[in-house]
Amino acid sequence: MDSSLLPPMALIRQNIPAPELEDIKPRLDEGFARLKLAQKVKPGHKVVLTGGSRGITDMLTVLRHTVGFLRSLGAQPYVSPAMGSHGGATVSGQNRLLAHLGICEEKVGAPIISHMETKEIGRTSFGLPVLIGEDFIQADWIIVVNRVKPHTSYRGKVESGLLKMLAVGMGKRNGAEQSHAHFSRRGFEKAVDEISSVVIEKLPVLCGIALVENHLKRTAALEVLSPEEFAEKEPKLLARARNLMARVPFNQVDLLIVDEMGKNVSGSGMDSNVTGRIYNQVTPEPTRHQFRRIYVRDLTPQSEGNALGVGTADFCARRLVEKIDREKTRINCVTAAVPEKGRIPIMCDSDLEGFTYGLLSAGVVEPYSSRVIWIKNTLDLEYIKISEALEAEAQEIKGVAFLSPFEPLTFDHTGQLPFDWFPNQEKGFFSPLSPDTDS
Repeated sequence: MDSSLLPPMALIRQNIPAPELEDIKPRLDEGFARLKLAQKVKPGHKVVLTGGSRGITDMLTVLRHTVGFLRSLGAQPYVSPAMGSHGGATVSGQNRLLAHLGICEEKVGAPIISHMETKEIGRTSFGLPVLIGEDFIQADWIIVVNRVKPHTSYRGKVESGLLKMLAVGMGKRNGAEQSHAHFSRRGFEKAVDEISSVVIEKLPVLCGIALVENHLKRTAALEVLSPEEFAEKEPKLLARARNLMARVPFNQVDLLIVDEMGKNVSGSGMDSNVTGRIYNQVTPEPTRHQFRRIYVRDLTPQSEGNALGVGTADFCARRLVEKIDREKTRINCVTAAVPEKGRIPIMCDSDLEGFTYGLLSAGVVEPYSSRVIWIKNTLDLEYIKISEALEAEAQEIKGVAFLSPFEPLTFDHTGQLPFDWFPNQEKGFFSPLSPDTDS
């Protein structure tokens, strides 16, 4: 298709509320005092803190401050990976993933102890063996640290948070495989509830530190909870997290162009809460599709080749396919029981091909008048490019401002679009992302 037939596009900005917790350290101290942790932790106690694979902005601050508190009590804190099969399901891979997040002994102030061995600590009512990493079993106390947010593959009163980390992350690869297998047989909510209950009953969980982030990945809320409070408080934190999410404010879009997908953006590469494509046999697909076709252009380097979620797109760029680590993708997809998300879409040699095939397969008769959205990724949605057909709707949306006029798309001589259209830190906006995995 001739690029002159494609719609001109303009840059808009959404004014999305982003409440922020100014200082998390006093909030942590208040929580430690409320739960009287200083009376429970004794000198010499080994206390393990979970190190997840999510790119949580204040995770390092939380871990470092908590380690300092524990050391003041004479305890021996350490951090252990609690990320299921992520990092290629190897010790070196998981340690490297933590290092990418800035979580290392020098910065945290405590050693990173990492093994993949697990032990059975009990069974659920439906006979599922509950497997937990030996790193956690050997501790006198366990502190679970995680962000509470909507999951990309499951829906329930709890999704991604403290309880899921107990049920999946702390199980290393073996436990994660068991848990995901039973999500499809027993349902996500029931499985997580039963597995986490066994963990809380059998292991010395001291507390949980739950964070909620706004759409700019800054901490909006933080709660230090006793294990007895997890099931009661987490649904309320999930509701708040859902309300703070950014979304694409348009419906009936012919084509969604995504510059990058990856594990640092979402556990599913592209957040299903944005794309509307879940691709998980446990969770029904939405009845209405917001985007008729999706074309994704690249895989983030922080993903280290893990392309789980690429299968939710219709078309992808060759540059993305060439960066896929098939082994890492296979392990993550199989462990999470979502092989559908590892399927490679129709590959395009140029962005012009992706644009063209996307519109043609969406049944667009007049490309110039098509409804097109262009985003950096499914997390950074403050800035969006829209086609001219969406102008009238955009002008009616409260909080939307136009930052540029509608201009023709600029492809280079090989048919590629630029990546530098997105406002960056040098222009006064927020900085690039850190790893943020979920599945």
